[in-house]
Amino acid sequence: MQEISHKGRVVSIDKYVTQVEIIQTSACGTCHAKGLCGYSDSKTKVVPVPTNAFAMLNEGDEVELCMKPSMGAKAVWIAYVIPLLVLMLAVLVSSACHLPELYTGLCAIAAVAVYYMVIFCFRKRLNNDFVFYIK
Repeated sequence: MQEISHKGRVVSIDKYVTQVEIIQTSACGTCHAKGLCGYSDSKTKVVPVPTNAFAMLNEGDEVELCMKPSMGAKAVWIAYVIPLLVLMLAVLVSSACHLPELYTGLCAIAAVAVYYMVIFCFRKRLNNDFVFYIK
């Protein structure tokens, strides 16, 4: 089974957490004409990874961060599919109650906002589920 991986650089090493910096580029970030285009962008992110006591890592080492593909699919469901279903359900229920279109739209937006607030409240639990490891 393939893994989702990113190249990164070790920023700091702690007893429990290793901070790894990855450079996130847009889809056109590796294009040969990106200097002329103006649409290419890249930004760095620091990802916390549980420290492996047996790994011989030093600050500045180049590493490869990996994650199981099932975690990527789970993230897509949580971030996109379920909110779409919540939105559609809110629109259908509001329409069935014969609410005006303005209120139907506002109810749908409010339902999705409540969903994302619930996700925000459970972010620590989700952080425990989505864990990178160093290969």
